[in-house]
Amino acid sequence: MAIGWYLAVSVIIFCIGLSGVLVRRNPLVILLCLELMLNAANLALIAFSRMHGNGDGQIFAIIVMVVAACEVTVGLGLIVAIYRRKLPIDVDELKALNG
Repeated sequence: MAIGWYLAVSVIIFCIGLSGVLVRRNPLVILLCLELMLNAANLALIAFSRMHGNGDGQIFAIIVMVVAACEVTVGLGLIVAIYRRKLPIDVDELKALNG
């Protein structure tokens, strides 16, 4: 398969994630859409790595997966803290944790 197909799928997945981040107001959905965007970047990195015949893109993809795992951990921790304080869940209404 040509690299163009991989990049086309990557762009489509990234655009779906970007539209979800911009449109949705639920923090869990926003985290899921951010994960979609990071996975699209991983797909592009792997495609370029395969095109050039080296493993650099795969190493960067692993680093992106580690960053994504850290982002989800911190994000879910914040969401649990918000639920425990009974603050509004809507991202537009939430200004700070006021701790």
